[in-house]
Amino acid sequence: MDESKKILKKFWGYDQFRPLQEEIVDASILGHDVFALLPTGGGKSICYQIPGIARDGITLIVSPLIALMQDQVKTLQRMGLSAVMLSSDMKYREIDIALDNARFGNTQFLYLSPERLKSPLFRERFKSMKVGLIVVDEAHCISQWGHDFRPPYKEIGKVRELHPEVPIMAVTASATKLVKQEIIELLRLRNIKIFSGNSFRPNIQYRVLKSKNKSLDILKYCQESSDEKGIIYCSTRKKVKELTRKLRAINISAGFYHGGLNSTDREFMLDSWMSGNLKIMVATNAFGMGVDKSDVRFVIHHDMPTSIEEYYQEAGRAGRDGNSAHAIIFWEEQDLSSNRDAIFKKFPEPLVLKKTYTSLCSYLRIAFGSGEEETYELDLKNFTDSYGISLAEAYYHLKALELNERLTFNEKTFQPTRLRFEINNSTLYKFQVNHDTLSPLITILTRSYPGIFENYANLNESEIAKRLKINNDKLRQQLQQLEKFGLIDITYQSDKPRITFQVARPMNINSSITNSNYLERKEIELEKVNAIIDYVHSRECRSSFISAYFDLDPKECGVCDNCLIKNRKDIPIRELKVLILNQLPSSIKVLMNENNTEREQIVKALRELINEEKVDYENNIYRPIN
Repeated sequence: MDESKKILKKFWGYDQFRPLQEEIVDASILGHDVFALLPTGGGKSICYQIPGIARDGITLIVSPLIALMQDQVKTLQRMGLSAVMLSSDMKYREIDIALDNARFGNTQFLYLSPERLKSPLFRERFKSMKVGLIVVDEAHCISQWGHDFRPPYKEIGKVRELHPEVPIMAVTASATKLVKQEIIELLRLRNIKIFSGNSFRPNIQYRVLKSKNKSLDILKYCQESSDEKGIIYCSTRKKVKELTRKLRAINISAGFYHGGLNSTDREFMLDSWMSGNLKIMVATNAFGMGVDKSDVRFVIHHDMPTSIEEYYQEAGRAGRDGNSAHAIIFWEEQDLSSNRDAIFKKFPEPLVLKKTYTSLCSYLRIAFGSGEEETYELDLKNFTDSYGISLAEAYYHLKALELNERLTFNEKTFQPTRLRFEINNSTLYKFQVNHDTLSPLITILTRSYPGIFENYANLNESEIAKRLKINNDKLRQQLQQLEKFGLIDITYQSDKPRITFQVARPMNINSSITNSNYLERKEIELEKVNAIIDYVHSRECRSSFISAYFDLDPKECGVCDNCLIKNRKDIPIRELKVLILNQLPSSIKVLMNENNTEREQIVKALRELINEEKVDYENNIYRPIN
């Protein structure tokens, strides 16, 4: 369809679509319901953003990922498109204005979390909106069997009742046959076109390496790959920090990323890694979603993933440029029991959950019968210190309360200061004439943020302070003065976790925890852990194992550890030495791949060549001596 290609060229600057994108886009433009299963890095957002531009009416995108929504809204706005996001920390008045603008204005894209779908205010306004497309991003969250089940996603099917004629697009990177079937049923998809991208990534060489000392083995691997960019995933912030220190101690440029970083540090780490100043990013699974870096040569898991879905998504961040890349799990025997034990931490007994819920309500001063759809900042450290529980326990308990549909727990996500003038331009001018000290700030706000009298603007406080030649504290004082005079409605920036209560605090908590979703989810998580343990022990092709898990046709890759073992060549040392001399300069890892033989054989041949003074070694690279 010419229209979709014209939009692609105009807004994204590309001449061609990636595989399946064009078919998905055109089916949606023509009004079909669409289910799109595209692997990580397959360009899912374009698949619904182009139909959103082409179709008449607003495009509603439901997503569980606040950071990803923020990023997409900013990107669309930079392209000159009208995009708005409804987040949990917005005031009622702010949401009211945003929904009115979507109903009467020229809003093209409206992003919101699934929890907002239940809001009477949203449902009432949505009825009267002219809607062109409804999108469900990360659609696997709707299924009990999905790897990140979110109970509020079950409400999305009901939204269709408000606009039964509007097509729906469901997109995800990973879904088994059972998950796909549940998505289609719960979203009530009809006149449907189904597109499944190929999960087979022939350039990724999957490895599973048993270790007696994972950290030491990972450090050795990184030394041998010192010129390559990579990601190392760890299960805890403590391990992230420890491994980063060890890498830096051997002069490997490494950064770290986890949910506890403030927004400035997160941005610095991400920018340094994306620009290549940092070779390796050591991170928890908070890192990676929405990050598209093509030249990642390896993704290492220091700790076993909790599911095949999680591993496939994270390993898929390697080799997006199509060149050879490695995805490696290092594991020790104790990891197997640790993974199972973690399930019981994630799903505590009802009595423990009730105690945490009651403590949380007391800490936030939520009265009985109140709190519904209200959002509160949570100082997690102060809360845990006050009630004698660990940070890890609090995290698991809050996530479990989400599954029980009591609340929504959003981890640290930076929310910028948002401001709107509450008076008209002429009244503001009169105030400005009589308040010299505040006049420069008012001028910058009105000139830098068009529409700030009608809509809330996201402020960059550091940039404004710099332009005013004052510090951030002085800027905050001036903003507070404008607020005190009643000139602005403002929400100040924050990166603390947020709790949004889905229901009012009940008089009797005993009757409301736990529900069947919670108990069933616990059994599903155990099954998923068992599947990743099976993957670790498997002797079949790694790619075939993953494909079979997702109910796709298994296909042997020929390059994973199991395939190499099966096809390994037994090359005599004399012949191997000749081959190696023709392949230098090189590293041990590359020589192993080139000759399809074991590390011990390569090392033995190299030692003989060094003793014969035919090869020398420097910075993990072996070179011929001329």
